[in-house]
Amino acid sequence: MNTIPIDTATFSVGLLVARVVIGLMMAAHGSQKLFGWFGGHGLAGTAGFFDALGFRPGRLFATLASGTEITSGLLVAFGLFGPVGPALMISVMITAAVSNHWKNGVFAGTNGIEVPMLYGVIATALLLTGPGLYSLDAALGFGALSTPVIQWSLLVIGLAGGIGNLLARRPKV
Repeated sequence: MNTIPIDTATFSVGLLVARVVIGLMMAAHGSQKLFGWFGGHGLAGTAGFFDALGFRPGRLFATLASGTEITSGLLVAFGLFGPVGPALMISVMITAAVSNHWKNGVFAGTNGIEVPMLYGVIATALLLTGPGLYSLDAALGFGALSTPVIQWSLLVIGLAGGIGNLLARRPKV
């Protein structure tokens, strides 16, 4: 059997960098929607947008989506509760990719699926690898949260959450 030597500390530094950047960017993205920070439209503007996408009542869906983005981002950044944060991120990114970006193609320059796809794929990778040594999970002894059964179960739940959100839409006809 071929083996590839992996230095656990270096691997965990790589996970830390990915987690912090992706997590904080996702939390900031949600803060744009909920609070209007970082040039965002705030809850009122986001609610109108969600309503136009068919997520009614728009204010409820906007609150849930932005709260999920903030929560998932912070959980990922801190490496807390293993695959829970990434699963939440997957759910909202599936919803965003299909409901808002799909019709615009692939690339971000045309508001395509590129950005939500990248967040979703990186979240999937983090869900399957675990948060690494430099995480709150490691510091608090929560390593049991990143077992294959829990990881795969939460991946399925994240996918189902995204699909469920899409099924809750009531687009204008």
